[in-house]
Amino acid sequence: MSILEEALTLKPIERLHLVDELLLSLDVPTKEIDLMWAEEVEKRLEAHNRNEINTVSAQEVFAKYKH
Repeated sequence: MSILEEALTLKPIERLHLVDELLLSLDVPTKEIDLMWAEEVEKRLEAHNRNEINTVSAQEVFAKYKH
């Protein structure tokens, strides 16, 4: 039986816990990823400072998706 087949035999709450643990296991910071994000932040900040990108307030975003 494959891991997937075995996981699918679990109760829904057990599958939920399994998924949660798997996702948490992927949330491990690495220097490479942190560096990539830092570079992206710098690019976006520079573009913002040159008025090349539009910004939207958090309030506008939340209002747009509030139901």
